[in-house]
Amino acid sequence: MTAMADLDLSDSGPTLSIVVPAYNEAEVLPLLHARLCAVMERLGEPWELVLVNDGSTDGTLAAMAALHRADPRVGYVNLSRNFGKEIALTAGLDHARGEAVIVIDADLQDPPELIPDLVAGWREGFDTVYAQRRQREGETWLKKATAAGFYRLMQRLSGVRLPPDTGDFRLMSRRVVVALSQLREHHRFMKGLFAWVGYPSKAILYDRAPREAGTTKWNYWKLWNFALEGITSFTVMPLKLATYLGLAIGLFAAVYLVIVVVKTLLVGSSVAGYPSLMAVVLFMGGAQLVTLGVMGEYLGRVFNESKQRPLYFVERYEAPDGEDDADED
Repeated sequence: MTAMADLDLSDSGPTLSIVVPAYNEAEVLPLLHARLCAVMERLGEPWELVLVNDGSTDGTLAAMAALHRADPRVGYVNLSRNFGKEIALTAGLDHARGEAVIVIDADLQDPPELIPDLVAGWREGFDTVYAQRRQREGETWLKKATAAGFYRLMQRLSGVRLPPDTGDFRLMSRRVVVALSQLREHHRFMKGLFAWVGYPSKAILYDRAPREAGTTKWNYWKLWNFALEGITSFTVMPLKLATYLGLAIGLFAAVYLVIVVVKTLLVGSSVAGYPSLMAVVLFMGGAQLVTLGVMGEYLGRVFNESKQRPLYFVERYEAPDGEDDADED
């Protein structure tokens, strides 16, 4: 694993670094590179492109190597296996050298043509300039609805203000990137970490386009687990809800006990019905299992963090301008 502190950032690097994590994106990488070049050449700032291969099984690594050979401004980080997008993004930030770092997905749903607006916000003095979606083309109504619901839930449960309809597409100043480099937890929810470090920020509105090529890697099961990561990383509210549920059930049981005792004293006892008995048993058992599950989610995260393993390992790092071709542990 290579943390930012291990990299030599004392030399004058580029003004802008663009970080692109990729998993099985061989088809779209040349298109992304061409559009980035067109935008950055008009912008006129020294820049570099840091591609991160997150254990792809197609020709993504070969495509990155070809771009590196053709364009000295392109470098790539090849992770030793698939670690997931959040950690791949962290690896890219660790290797970026620019005064400001731009994060963008490889699928071209986020338009590179918005980068000048992000840079303009940075020049105004904002440390973070994030792209906020007005529209989400190419996505189902269910995905849009669940995404909106997730952002609303995080706003209510978390103490961190998470901008709605905002993905990873953003520009961050060097001091924001350095702050993020100090946060090395394994269960990473980068949108939350971006917001947690604070600093002055600004939103730039845009319309999100459909994917340019390839297929999405996010099915509903992965999105569900991603939402769990976000909730459990930034709030203990599920534990509080489990406590409230237990208190509510206890209060209900006490009231029901009083009713049963009073009824028995007044009119005598009667044999309880089997359906009502099963309903109570199943309800209590379900509530206990839910509570244990919530506790288990948090306990599992404590267990993973306590091992203090590196976030990732780099199989190969090819720096822009051919500065470093050495393999890294």
